Amino acid sequence: MLGYDWPRLHAALNDLPIALLLAATLFDVLALATRRESFRLVSFWTLMLGAVGGGAAVISGLQAEEHISHGDAVHRVMETHETLGLVTLGIFGVLALWRIVRERRMSATERTAGVVLTLVGAGVLFATGLFGGRLVFEHAAGIPTPVLQGELQERGTNHHHEAELDNVVPETDSTGSPAPATHVDPPGTPPHSHAPDTAHGH
Repeated sequence: MLGYDWPRLHAALNDLPIALLLAATLFDVLALATRRESFRLVSFWTLMLGAVGGGAAVISGLQAEEHISHGDAVHRVMETHETLGLVTLGIFGVLALWRIVRERRMSATERTAGVVLTLVGAGVLFATGLFGGRLVFEHAAGIPTPVLQGELQERGTNHHHEAELDNVVPETDSTGSPAPATHVDPPGTPPHSHAPDTAHGH
């Protein structure tokens, strides 16, 4: 499927619903605080799209669980992540259905309750993301074992960045002065010699 297996597809589908549902929460609060119809309208449509995207993320996550090699530690974190994801989808799914049915007839009390429930959903969404991050950054879940083994071997080799080279102490001669830099002629230069103690300039 365009090079995407279930774990990669799940990762690709996560970001958009998270952004949409958090935006829906923000615009819900703004609509309640300002009574502006435009904010309420934006919160409605971002909630609808976010709930649909959240459903796709949860479905792909359930499939990804069956395709990821993992041990007991990863399984425990994965189960928590899954439970939180389902709770998140449940909260925002109920909110979406509620607003579809009652959007035009909501009382002020209903709208306030809706905003409170949206904030609760945003909190659970945040926790879901934290556990998802733990799966990737603490347990390398979703990374095939051969790829992970190759990365570990590469990290064990001598690998330097320029910042590391800046900390190298320069060599000195017997007097403590910096030793002259090694001179290397460019390719194609005819054989020649330099007089002792003279600069190697051309």
